[in-house]
Amino acid sequence: MSDTPRGFGLIVIGDELLSGKREDKHFPHLLGLLRERGLELNWVRFISDEASRIEQTLRETFASGDVVFSCGGIGATPDDRTRQCAAAALNRDLVYHPEGVAILEARFGKPVEPDHRLQMVCFPEGAALIPNPVNQVPGFSVERHYFMPGFPSMAGPMMEWVLDHHYTDWQDSARLSERAIKVDGARESDVIPLLEDFEKAHPSLRLSCLPSLRGEAFALELGLRGSPAEVGAAMPQLCEQVQDLGFAWQPVDLNPTE
Repeated sequence: MSDTPRGFGLIVIGDELLSGKREDKHFPHLLGLLRERGLELNWVRFISDEASRIEQTLRETFASGDVVFSCGGIGATPDDRTRQCAAAALNRDLVYHPEGVAILEARFGKPVEPDHRLQMVCFPEGAALIPNPVNQVPGFSVERHYFMPGFPSMAGPMMEWVLDHHYTDWQDSARLSERAIKVDGARESDVIPLLEDFEKAHPSLRLSCLPSLRGEAFALELGLRGSPAEVGAAMPQLCEQVQDLGFAWQPVDLNPTE
């Protein structure tokens, strides 16, 4: 692909996550995969198994132009509704994927009867398969959306496969750099004018300000994210301006080792 997506997004589907019965592992895993490749995650949505909510969410994200990973709801139990909702959101029919049927036949033996197992390869018309290295039951992709199981052990390698088979042209581990400093004794109100002027002077950089409070001790973490050259040139300026306000600063290790 030569065209560039607007961004990368993640949808995680499941009542068990919203009720607190299970803890999500998809978000941190995808975040790590993207960072390793010089890519960024732009948004995350956690939604229930409610069909109308899934369909509405997908209508919105199909129209967004983003690359979207969706985890959960593609099994064969009654609460697995993602396949049906994706088809409805696209106004397409659900059809049995011939290659998917062949994979199931190889996995479970021939022929696969039209039972719950066959439903697992009934996808929106025009969908492509995403290989599943764990149990061979594939996920599917359509319109830059990649649908995979809710099991992190399956979804993780499937996400990696998608990135390295469809988006290699966009990968560059050296594209982004991130540096930060800790400013002891400073509150947000102390640096707002500085940060406003800094953003105007460096519009291509992402500037962050994270306040913290321990007891009565205030501190800020000021971060810059962007190309290595721009971050490298701008960070000394930020440090100097912070120092001019009368605050001491120290670098923050954003990749601490054990």
